[in-house]
Amino acid sequence: MTSTDRPAQNRHSTRTEILDARPVQLDGFVEEWPEVGMIAMESPYDPEPSIRVEDGVIVEMDGRERADFDFLDQFIADHAIDVSAAEEAMALDAQEIAARVVDPRVPRQDILHITRGLTPAKLLDVVESMNVVEIMMAMQKMRARRTPANQAHSTSARDNPVQVAADAAEAALRGFAELETTLGVVRYAPLVAIALQIGGQTGRGGVITQCALEEATELELGMRGITAYAETISVYGTESVFVDGDDTPWSKAFLASAYASRGIKMRFTSGTGAEVQMGNAEGKSMLYLEIRCIQVAKGAGVQGLQNGSISCIGVPGAVPSGIRAVAAENLVASMLDLECASGNDQSFSHSPMRRTARTMPQLLPGTDFVVSGYSGVPNADNMFAGSNWDPEDYDDWNTIQRDLKVDGGLRHVAEKEVLAVRGKAIRALQAVFAGLDLPPITDEEVDAGIYAHGSEELPERDVLEDLKAAKSVMDRGITGLDLVAALEKGGFRDVAENLLGVLRQRVSGDLLQTSAILDGDFSVRSAINDANDYAGPGTGYRPSGERWEEMKRLRHVLSASNPEQEVE
Repeated sequence: MTSTDRPAQNRHSTRTEILDARPVQLDGFVEEWPEVGMIAMESPYDPEPSIRVEDGVIVEMDGRERADFDFLDQFIADHAIDVSAAEEAMALDAQEIAARVVDPRVPRQDILHITRGLTPAKLLDVVESMNVVEIMMAMQKMRARRTPANQAHSTSARDNPVQVAADAAEAALRGFAELETTLGVVRYAPLVAIALQIGGQTGRGGVITQCALEEATELELGMRGITAYAETISVYGTESVFVDGDDTPWSKAFLASAYASRGIKMRFTSGTGAEVQMGNAEGKSMLYLEIRCIQVAKGAGVQGLQNGSISCIGVPGAVPSGIRAVAAENLVASMLDLECASGNDQSFSHSPMRRTARTMPQLLPGTDFVVSGYSGVPNADNMFAGSNWDPEDYDDWNTIQRDLKVDGGLRHVAEKEVLAVRGKAIRALQAVFAGLDLPPITDEEVDAGIYAHGSEELPERDVLEDLKAAKSVMDRGITGLDLVAALEKGGFRDVAENLLGVLRQRVSGDLLQTSAILDGDFSVRSAINDANDYAGPGTGYRPSGERWEEMKRLRHVLSASNPEQEVE
């Protein structure tokens, strides 16, 4: 039956039927419900900004007396706000602060002097006065590191270390500065973390890796040098949600110090929508609660924050102005001089147009990590529940970079280079497994892993033997130096030297600098030696020279002199 055959009362236009069939109609949208926190920003129940300081102590903040503080209020008041700057900063009008943040002629350091004295409610007022374009203009100036970067996920639906090593090597070759994995079966962690590390160092020396797990195992892998950073240490914006996780801001700060004491880079994770998703938003907006999280991170002394709603993106994505709120939370992290790994790492929409639009507030101005989890594997293999971007989007991403001359951290790589590095990574892992007496990797697995797109194309491994081996890695006290020795013995000296170069950073401590990454020469780029110097047109980071020439290359570009020929 066509639309013209239906009774008039049930008849729809052809255009409506076409619109109903669009992918965006599969997304979920809800009305705002401020009373329970189902509102992204501009809630009537958020507190009004205020502060009172007596004898160097904040005794009232955002309408609440110190005797009535919850533990987030107390932690923020005592550790996140610079009391010496607070009263002067709080006296400024929020729109005046916003204008200074957006104005490229006002130096970033001047803004930091103001923002370190602001309360959560005042920071909220500042960013609520900005539209999304102003938020992007501000981010261009306020991000900590001059040069943007990107991070990838390398996981496997079967927790297959062969796949993880191959995809990690390809991701590193394509330009990702950090690589992250997680597991379906947590006991597989040691083998998968080893695979991630070896794959990353095969693709490009200096890429740093992490394995997202429960905190004790994650810390132990880091302390052993099998991983080099951590970020999945979550903080929350209400006391009730914090307590649900058996945590406090002080316990998180203690954990952060444990990582730092061993030279392990570390940032917290938070995001708009977490508290309402967990049923304890206490009637406050998503963005207000996220700003409290950001200030907890600041007070704890960590290098930075992974925020941008992260795994909760479906919540702000369902309400009005939700994606604007996500951009605002990224900006607040940068306004507080924290490294910002800005999300875009969780699938949230069936609409390709919405997926792209969600990333523009981070990609266009640049952030420290534009995507804190671009899936380097097909989303079916992504054990973080799928990313906003995956390998099928590599060419689209590179084309957007080229179209707009914005640096999202990636580059085109010829297939022959991809196949070569995937094969080398698997063979290096094969040598390490043999050297450490772990279950063998067969030549059949090597060949399949070179050409595979996903885990279903690889031979199945003996899971029971792998799990026994993973336990033995922990029981035998295997460390990053053991991996170096096995690589050297197996004939992969260059990969061994790359891994040793990352381990040396644990001694120098330079990776503890805000927004620190390693380049291919193992030189640290951070907010210290690669500080953002944007001050308006013609200033700051802009793709140029060799990097711009690299960004111009795509898979299918015709030669200007011979239109019948493609150039690499």
